[in-house]
Amino acid sequence: MRALDTAATGMKSQQLFMDTVSNNLANVNTTGYKMQRVEFKDLLYQQLQPSNFSAGVGKPVNLEVGHGVALNAIVRDFGKGNLQQTNNNLDTAIDGEGFYAVRDAQNNMFYTKDGGFKLSVEGTSSKLVNSEGDYLQGNGGDITLGEDVKEITIDKTGLVSVKRGSSTTNEDIDTLRLVRFANPAGLESVGSNLLKATAASGDPTENTDGTNGSVLQGYLETSNVQVVDEMIKLITAQRAYEINSKAIQTADSMLEMADNLKR
Repeated sequence: MRALDTAATGMKSQQLFMDTVSNNLANVNTTGYKMQRVEFKDLLYQQLQPSNFSAGVGKPVNLEVGHGVALNAIVRDFGKGNLQQTNNNLDTAIDGEGFYAVRDAQNNMFYTKDGGFKLSVEGTSSKLVNSEGDYLQGNGGDITLGEDVKEITIDKTGLVSVKRGSSTTNEDIDTLRLVRFANPAGLESVGSNLLKATAASGDPTENTDGTNGSVLQGYLETSNVQVVDEMIKLITAQRAYEINSKAIQTADSMLEMADNLKR
């Protein structure tokens, strides 16, 4: 009976749906997190009787039955999250489509929406890093602030300036490298709020014309997960799982009745 295998595919798909929704809810307070959305596709159809419509006569429709459902894709929604004021001059948020670029110790380049940066002191100098210790990138490479830094300022264009010692004048250091992608949904998630460029995402486009967004100092972009919407998805997935389970039970009962006819 096809219903057994068909309903089983439905249960497996709803389980993956639940996994994705659970991950969204788990990251509701993750800075810069972008929610994931599940897309499904129907499986192969078995044609029991083809259409035979010709010259205005005959049956104009096919007689076919499907074999269930499968996961088609899990895509990220890069819609903007809320901006939360922190008053920390090392916290920044991008008002636009841009991503920050960071480099790890192995010279791998990653991209992120998480603008919660830290100061890493290396000898007498210091650099801007993320929470994992990866180096924040400017147009000239790592953002190196130098020594005796007293105040850090980042303007809307991403220009990083510092005041040293008792000086009252700003010294320009570098401009944050903000990039965007033709297909951000093609970026590969590697954890720790980091994304990796792939052939599907395309190469990063630099912020040469200022269209990748503006930088807001003292703010963080929160997750764009909508808790109420995710709760509704949980209920929908649970009901669909129950219905597919009921279909398996019903098919089993029908097979049992058919078997009893032989006795």
